[in-house]
Amino acid sequence: MAEVIDGKSVAGDVVGTVKTLTAELVAKGKAKPGLAVVIVGEDPASQVYVASKSRTAKECGFHSVQHTLPAETSEEALLKIIGDLNADPAINGILVQLPLPAHIDAGKIIQTIAPEKDVDGFHFINVGKLGTGELETAFVPCTPAGSMLLIERVRGKDLSGLNAVVVGRSNIVGKPMANLLLAANCTVTIAHSRTRDLPALARTADILVAAVGRPEMIRGDWVKPGATVIDVGINRIPAPEKGEGKSRLVGDVAYAEAAKAASAITPVPGGVGPMTIAMLMANTLASAYLAAGLKRPSF
Repeated sequence: MAEVIDGKSVAGDVVGTVKTLTAELVAKGKAKPGLAVVIVGEDPASQVYVASKSRTAKECGFHSVQHTLPAETSEEALLKIIGDLNADPAINGILVQLPLPAHIDAGKIIQTIAPEKDVDGFHFINVGKLGTGELETAFVPCTPAGSMLLIERVRGKDLSGLNAVVVGRSNIVGKPMANLLLAANCTVTIAHSRTRDLPALARTADILVAAVGRPEMIRGDWVKPGATVIDVGINRIPAPEKGEGKSRLVGDVAYAEAAKAASAITPVPGGVGPMTIAMLMANTLASAYLAAGLKRPSF
């Protein structure tokens, strides 16, 4: 059976390092990193995510700010808050929780965040830096950044000559994931719903990343023997065996099948998920280091 890649453990290591480096930064007389989280509306999942992000920021020793706004908040009012946060030297990272209410243009909001405070990595400046290999100053979206760290724990930082297949082409995961793998010297293919003979293509992958949002779409016979499988998906499906109305979480990969072929695989839950918030903390710390004129730490 495959090695189970423990995202909780790696995320704990990252958060622990962030805490240590934050304390060192403050000991040097520098300001503590500041993270501002903005949430509009009362989406239950968003409320849970935001609470977890704020809690982890405080655990890391950050200056943590949360703006909780009603769903009817105007776009103009939200832009004003972001402008104030852009101008606030105590804030190094700004995160606007998605989705936003329908009357607010999410793209416009994201592009209003100062690129050097865009710890989600969605601003076009950061997208361009990642696409051109300028990783020293780019902020990389947290989920692919965390996925890459898990791959490096198994394969090392130099992935020269390995074939990588990323199934999914979203701006949040698929495309940045492909750019990170390319920067590590992989030969990269991005696959998607229009790809011909996807199972055959997946079987060429030494590193297979699934980010399509379809429960257990990647079957065991799609996995090359010895491959590293990173499952970014998180899907809730019915679980009648647990009782009426019950459900369970699964990834985009049929885990039990794939684990028989893979050499290493992330579980769902407990794989990529915990890495997302950990890398948000790492990005915020990096922003604080850059603001202080210091070289950003590596993880």
